[in-house]
Amino acid sequence: MRADFELEVRHADIDGYPLAYAVQGSGRPVVLIHGSLCDLRYWKAQVAALGAGFRVYSVSLRHHWPERWDGHGGDFSSARHAADIAGFIEQVAGEPAHVVGHSRGGRVAFELAQGRPELVRGVTLADPGLPPAGLDDGRDDFRERALQAIQAGDVEGGLALFIDTVSGADTWRRMVPWFKEMVLDNANTLFGQAREPRMAVTAAQVQTLTKPVLLIGGALSPAPYPAILDYLQQWLPHAARVTIAGSSHGMNLGNPRAFNTALREFLQR
Repeated sequence: MRADFELEVRHADIDGYPLAYAVQGSGRPVVLIHGSLCDLRYWKAQVAALGAGFRVYSVSLRHHWPERWDGHGGDFSSARHAADIAGFIEQVAGEPAHVVGHSRGGRVAFELAQGRPELVRGVTLADPGLPPAGLDDGRDDFRERALQAIQAGDVEGGLALFIDTVSGADTWRRMVPWFKEMVLDNANTLFGQAREPRMAVTAAQVQTLTKPVLLIGGALSPAPYPAILDYLQQWLPHAARVTIAGSSHGMNLGNPRAFNTALREFLQR
């Protein structure tokens, strides 16, 4: 398996699309939703560890690896991805699931929990892409600039710009080979993401979440993620919050033991 992922990749027909996923374990279902430029392989440090007590699904969102998308078409959106996960829970998990969303995947998990709460047992938002209305994240049009570099033939330069913006300076250079391989496999998803309207949430929207919520952040995560979590914690006073020491935005990879422990304890409660 490429990118050092050893589990079998399966496919489920979700609204006419072959949604790729891997599964391990038994028990209550947990669905892991990756963020930008990633796919089901992103959760390699979680699937086996959490599979000891739960039925863990790692899903590749529509148009991510193993598909080789050309970037064309209008069906790349968080709403479409949330609908796909809803169909996946209904058809494959077969019962309400706990959903875990990282970065842009946190936006997908949020939209799923808002729109189809009957399919969700609880929600974990790890540095979610849910900026509050009025928050200036200081990142300008980095998605568009990254895509422009890719279109001009500087694929690594465009991806480095994106990854370093969301995870901190010099992150791309220091990334392990399997992660770079995964990101390169999903480079064309930036075509869809650059067209996606920016989300800006309000307190009223967030407070529609009635399920148990866990907020996770990296102790070294750059702006705007700490501020986003602060707002979410303020608006969801009963939500649990955990900070993963020594890690930036990719805290589930940077400190998987601490991340897995926090998630397992929350799931068991």
